[in-house]
Amino acid sequence: MSLRTLIAGLILIALPASQALAANATVKDGSTLQLGNTTYRLDGIDVPPVDQLCIDEHAESWTCGIEARDQLARLIGDRQVRCDDLGPDLTYKKRRLGVCKIEGDPTSLSELMVQQGFALNVEASATGRFKPDEARAKEDRRGLWKGCFVAPQEFRRGKQDGALLGGSCPADRDRAIRDVIFPDDLPMPASCNIKGKFAVRARVTGDIGIYHLQACRSYPGLTKPDRWFCSEDDAQAAGFRRAYNCRPGSKAK
Repeated sequence: MSLRTLIAGLILIALPASQALAANATVKDGSTLQLGNTTYRLDGIDVPPVDQLCIDEHAESWTCGIEARDQLARLIGDRQVRCDDLGPDLTYKKRRLGVCKIEGDPTSLSELMVQQGFALNVEASATGRFKPDEARAKEDRRGLWKGCFVAPQEFRRGKQDGALLGGSCPADRDRAIRDVIFPDDLPMPASCNIKGKFAVRARVTGDIGIYHLQACRSYPGLTKPDRWFCSEDDAQAAGFRRAYNCRPGSKAK
């Protein structure tokens, strides 16, 4: 072993376990990215999932969850990302919480997403102190704030009576706005064909709903899903369990 190799190994051993090396990122949604074999959720923010709908400044429906995902991908571009690992995500322990930054940029991706108006500050987070950034994005009507939307957490829970946020939420259009944000037939995002349905019986396993793969016998009959997911990992992270009538060994396609 050369002296250079030995020194490099000692440096790696000396680094804190939470200090990750910079790597190319795969963006899964507006608050989730993968570095190598590790999936991180950006700490301190709440971002629309890919199937969430919002209303724009012209009172038209738009796929704000997809736009949030694409915004994160644009911010990163082809640059490498480094994430400081904060430990397991309490809502889904297969994922990690991370303070992630583009290599060479001191501003976290969480803060950048709030500044662009595509993420909300999470008050309860130890590092999510982005309230001033959120206030500026709201005042400037950037991203989500230009139209009308519900907080992503409320969309995930199917809370249709949650507060309407944004600069284009006229009180006399409340019912019409909610009908657009929570349509009877939620459109499927491209390549996200896993169906999710809120179900009281799922609470037995500590979940809020059940997801159905194309290989499940229940899939064709579920014509109006409450949620759409791009992978089983996404569905499980959202608090949904797999339907029991799926064929053994079946996977999402």
